[in-house]
Amino acid sequence: YRTYDVCEVHPGPNLNMIVGANGTGKSSIVCAICLGLAGKPSFIGRADKVGLFVKQGCLKGVVEIELSKRPDNIIITREIQVVNNTSTWFINRKPATLKTVEEQIAALNIQVDNLCQFLPQEKVGEFARLSKIELLEATEKSIGPPEMYQFHCELKNFREKERELECIFLQNLCRDKANSLEKMRQRVERYRQDVERYHERKRHLDLIEMLERKKPWVEYESVRQQHEEVKQSRDRAKEELKNLKEMQSPVTKKIQETEEYFKSLDMKIRDKAAEIKNSSHKCKQKQDALEMKDKQIEEIHQALRMKKDEEMDRQRKIHNTHKMIEDWKNELNTMAVCENLQPQIDAMNNELKKLQEERANLDSDVSDLTAEKMNQEREEKRIIDRLGQLNNIMNMKEETLKGRFRDTHSALMWLRKNKDKFKKKVCEPMMLEISMKDNRHAKYVENHVSTNDMKAFVFESQEDMETFLVEMRDHQKLRVNAVCAPAKSCAENLPSRPIEELHRYGFFSYLRELFDAPHPVMSYLCSQYRVHDVPVGTEKTRNMIERV
Repeated sequence: YRTYDVCEVHPGPNLNMIVGANGTGKSSIVCAICLGLAGKPSFIGRADKVGLFVKQGCLKGVVEIELSKRPDNIIITREIQVVNNTSTWFINRKPATLKTVEEQIAALNIQVDNLCQFLPQEKVGEFARLSKIELLEATEKSIGPPEMYQFHCELKNFREKERELECIFLQNLCRDKANSLEKMRQRVERYRQDVERYHERKRHLDLIEMLERKKPWVEYESVRQQHEEVKQSRDRAKEELKNLKEMQSPVTKKIQETEEYFKSLDMKIRDKAAEIKNSSHKCKQKQDALEMKDKQIEEIHQALRMKKDEEMDRQRKIHNTHKMIEDWKNELNTMAVCENLQPQIDAMNNELKKLQEERANLDSDVSDLTAEKMNQEREEKRIIDRLGQLNNIMNMKEETLKGRFRDTHSALMWLRKNKDKFKKKVCEPMMLEISMKDNRHAKYVENHVSTNDMKAFVFESQEDMETFLVEMRDHQKLRVNAVCAPAKSCAENLPSRPIEELHRYGFFSYLRELFDAPHPVMSYLCSQYRVHDVPVGTEKTRNMIERV
C-alpha cells in the first residue's frame, strides 16, 4: 500500500510465497489483505490509523479482494480516505456497511485477528508467547467448524463447575499453586527467549557498527577506480574528437558555404516575391485602366458610327447639290434670255465650300479616332502580355508558398474553390496579399510581421474563421493559421504624430505607406502590429539611434 501505486495479486490453489528483499513491498500486500478483510490496524501492529497505510502523497487508497464462494464469488472493496481516516465498503461494487462485510467474511470462516490463520510479521513475537491453551483455542477457531470452539468453551465451563463441586479447598489450593508454577515456568521461558533475542540484537548492532566504519574506505576505493576509468575514457574521447574534427573540417567548411548560399537564395526569393506582388498590383491597376480604355473605345466607336452616318447624309446633300448645279448650268445654257444668276451661283459655291471644309474636318476626326483606336489596341495587347507575365510570376510565388508551407498552399486551393461557403470576404495568406510599392522596403515588413501571420488567412467574420479552421484542422488535418480582422476597422487609423516631426531623425515614412493590401489585411496589421504608427528610418537614423 505504502509501496505501490497499483498492485494486483492472483493467488493459486496451493502454497503461495512472496519473496523479495527488504523494502520491496511484501508486507504491503499482507497489510492490504488484512485491511481488505475488515481487519483493524491493531491486528497488523504497524500503525494505529487506517489512513497511515495509504502511500504518502495520495489522498485515498483502494483494496479489492475477490473471495471464492459458491455459487458466485464475492468481491469486497474498501476505499480509505487519508484526510479523515474513514473507510467506505462495497460488496460486488455495491455500497455496504462494515457489519455486513464482517458477516460475509465470518460466513467463510476468515479470521484476520486469529494468529493461527493470519500472522503478520510484527505479531510473530506475540504468537511465540501464546500458551498451549491459547494455541489450542486459536487452532480450533482457525481449522475447526464454528461449533467446535463453542463446545470447547461449554466443556471448560462444565469442567470448572465440576471442580468447584468435587474439589476441596486443599486440592484447589494445590492446583492453583501448580497452575501458578506452570505460568511462572512459561514466563521464564518467554523471558529466556527475550534475552536471547537481546543478545542476538547486540551482536547485529556490533556488526553494523564495524561495517559502518569500513564503508567509507570501500566507497573511496570504488570511487577511485571509477575516477581512473572515467579519466582514461576522457582521454580516449579527446583523441577521437581531435581525429573527428580533422576528418570533418572539409565537410564543415562545405556546410558553411552551402548555408551561406541558401541564405543568399532565400534573400533572392524574398526580393522576387516582393517584385511579383508589386507587379501583380501594377497589373491590376493596368487591367482597371484597360477596362476604362475599353469603355472609352466603345464610346469612340459609337461616336464614329454617328459621324459616319452624318457624313453619309452630308455626302448625299453634296451629291444632290452638284446635281442641282448641273441642272442649273444646263438650264442656263438653254435659256433664251440671259438673266443675272451670278449671286445665286456665288451662294451655292459658298455653301459647297462650307460642306467641303466640314467634310475635311470630319475626315481629320475619323483619322484621329482611327489612330487612337490603334494605339488603344496596341496598349491592350501590351497589357494582356503583361498580365500573362504576371500570372506566370504569381504561379512562381504560389510554388514558393507550396514549397515552404505545403499545408497553407493546400488550404489556399480549397478556399478558391469554396468561397461561396463563407458569408463575408476572405483574404488569402498575407504574403500573397501584401504588395510593396518599392521592393527595397520589403525587408521592413518581413522583419516586423511574424512568419505565422504572413502565412495566415484573414477573415472579416469570426464565424467564417471558425468554420474554416474546423474544416482544415479537424477534417483535412492541415496545420494552417487564420486571423480575424477587427470588428471596427483600424485601416484608417492616424499615427500618433506627423512624419514631418520625425524627419530630423532620418525617418522618411510610416510602415503602412510602403505597401498596399486589402482592407481586412490592412485593418488587422494596424490593430495587431500598429504599422500605421511604426516609422521607417535611414542610415541617418542608425547613426543617431541613441538620441532617437
